Parts: sequence; structure tokens; C-alpha cells
Amino acid sequence: MRKDPLITGYFYHIFTKSIEGYKIFRSDKDYERIVELMEYYMYSNPHIKYSIYKRLKNKDKVLEELKRKRRLVDIVAYCIMPTHLHFVLVQLVDMGISIYMKHLLNSYTRYFNINNNRKGPLWQGRFKSVLVEDDEYLLHLTRYIHLNPTSAGLVDNPEDWKYSSYDEYLGKNEEGVCNFSPYLQIDPISYKNFVEEWKEDQRSLSILKHLILE
Repeated sequence: MRKDPLITGYFYHIFTKSIEGYKIFRSDKDYERIVELMEYYMYSNPHIKYSIYKRLKNKDKVLEELKRKRRLVDIVAYCIMPTHLHFVLVQLVDMGISIYMKHLLNSYTRYFNINNNRKGPLWQGRFKSVLVEDDEYLLHLTRYIHLNPTSAGLVDNPEDWKYSSYDEYLGKNEEGVCNFSPYLQIDPISYKNFVEEWKEDQRSLSILKHLILE
């Protein structure tokens, strides 16, 4: 159990990293797998593992049934990087984030180890979490997360990185996994300007120093 239990109804910046900076997302298939897992394990008590669900002929029906269950978390924002994951999550039930992250990370570990003829842990200990206490920090944090790929030199512009929630914020992906509209009023054009005006100064944002977990 975590030393400081996460509080239901609150926002958290969640960060987890691979062991020794090991590259754990290596192909589109890997990125697509983690996004599928992010959606599948968002709901409480899936009665079958994702690897089994994936092979079912009636998986659309199973997923619809699963979506009628209560969600453990809302995903407000995310970015999948080659060696780590960033989320902004709202915990919707007690222990929701811990349960969600356990299923998500364990399932991806099994997938990755099988596909890479590997054994053993994949993640660097327990995931890190920081409470996000107000709307201003929340908005700046989503920008920080969406700018991660440009800060790392992976792409020139945040919209060039396919593996984050940025396209959802810009209204370009209506089938995404995020549910940010109850918490943030986002105008796509204004948000795009808000993000890109800070692209070159990401690391100098003093407002985020206590929220950056790397």
C-alpha cells in the first residue's frame, strides 16, 4: 500500500519509467498496445485479461459490456515516450489509480516480455505521483506533458507525435481515450497557441518545478 493514499476525486500527475532507461516502446504496434490497455483497464473488474480478450471473436460486445461498469479513473492527458509514461489522472474510486496502474503496467510487461523473449520486471519501481491542486497547474501540466516529445528532440512539433492526447485536445481525434471536457474548457486553436508558444522554453517553466517527476 502507498505511504500516502491517493484521494478520490483529485487530479494526479502520474509518471513511470522503464528500468535504466530501457526502450520499451519500439514500434507502432507497441504504442498501439499500450493505448488499448489504457482504455481496457480504465473500467473496474474486467473479468478476463486483455491478452485473452484480444483473441475473442465477440470482443466488441465484451468491450461494450465493460464500458457499462464504473471507471476507476478518468484520463485527462497522457504522453507515451519511448522509455516512460506520463498521465494526468482523476481517481474516481478509492484505490482506483493504484489498481489501474497495476493492471496496465503488468499487462504491458507480459506483452513486451513475450514479444521480446525476455523475463523479469520492466518498470523502475512504483509509479510516482504528485497531487495537482488547482486548475492553473492542471492546464500548465497538460502543456508540459504534450511538449515532452519536442523537449526530447523526437519531433519538431507536438502534433507530429502520434502517441499523446494532444490531437484529442486539438479536436482531431474523436475516438481517443481521454475525458478532459468535464475538467478543462479547451478551445483547440487557443490551446494550440498556448502549447506552442512555450515549445522552446519548456524546461524554464518555474510554475511546474514541483510537478515534474523525471
